[in-house]
Amino acid sequence: MTAQLPPGLEAYKRTPEFTETSVPAGLRADHTTKEGTWGLIEVEQGSLIYRVTDPRRAASERVLTPDSEPGVVEPTIRHHVEPLGAVRFRVTFLRKPTET
Repeated sequence: MTAQLPPGLEAYKRTPEFTETSVPAGLRADHTTKEGTWGLIEVEQGSLIYRVTDPRRAASERVLTPDSEPGVVEPTIRHHVEPLGAVRFRVTFLRKPTET
């Protein structure tokens, strides 16, 4: 089952565009986001494998393309990505707005 973004989140940061040659090693290796930080992986061209490897979730793998739903990254859940040939993608980070 694919994670769903909860309502009320706001985007606060967006990565530069990554390609198959510029994907940081940290995104290719298992990593997590901070508590309360969600991610949305949006592929603009090509294909990207998004794998959830966290023991708190069933292992899953999705191929993300421009025509697919974005990959949803849950807070603190271990995951990584792997390009499938030429690809262009970005990650948008979201969180609940802070109260002022």
